[in-house]
Amino acid sequence: MSNRHHTQSHRGRTAVVTGATRGVGLAIARRLCEDGADVILNYAHDDETAARAVEELAHLPGEAFAVKADVADPAALTQLLSAAHGRFGGLDYFVHNTAFFRPAPTLATAPEDVERSLAVALGPLLHGGRWLAESMAGGPGRIVAVSSLGAQRVVPGYLGAGVAKAALEALVRYLAVELADREITVNAVSTAKIDKGGRAGPSGPAEALAARTPGGRLTTPEDLAGVVSLLCSAEAAWIQGQVITADGGLSLLAV
Repeated sequence: MSNRHHTQSHRGRTAVVTGATRGVGLAIARRLCEDGADVILNYAHDDETAARAVEELAHLPGEAFAVKADVADPAALTQLLSAAHGRFGGLDYFVHNTAFFRPAPTLATAPEDVERSLAVALGPLLHGGRWLAESMAGGPGRIVAVSSLGAQRVVPGYLGAGVAKAALEALVRYLAVELADREITVNAVSTAKIDKGGRAGPSGPAEALAARTPGGRLTTPEDLAGVVSLLCSAEAAWIQGQVITADGGLSLLAV
């Protein structure tokens, strides 16, 4: 449970967060609910985890609802967006957090895994873009994608996800230009290794990254959630087509 002050800066707003029942997606959904937004938590497979997530957010100012849909499937995505329209009558925020990642060396990466990564990264905004544009027209519409530093740098074993995230960041820029006159902003938030909250703390390579980070630790899901909330705010209306890096300064270092 979060102890932060509930500003309810998103009160009266509605949101869909993809991949929202665990990790970064759940942290984003929690932050938006803390700030007053009603949020649909999208997930693809695990009904039990989804039920726990909704229960975990039940005490917050905004309401949380779970909708099962594989957002890489255009038909399932349509069902998700239809559920948002049926529940809310429209939509203010769409946060695309879902990703597919199967680690492998570059030359051993299966082409179908790269294709799956691309489908998951691009599908929701490509197939859902027109619906989002119409639903959010007149603003304040907010589309935020979750990326990673692997979009711009070589991370061992990360080819499929890295290529997909790079394509996603390019799509963010194209959509930003296309949708700006509708008062819809499109941005991304990016980071490096995420601290997933193990009891023993970071170890091995993760511990080394934490030690190198100027901020003194790894990024947490809550760090990213805070940036997403900022990008959805009224104060961020003039931020358009940007990839905001939240990594405690790690990417600033030359080595």
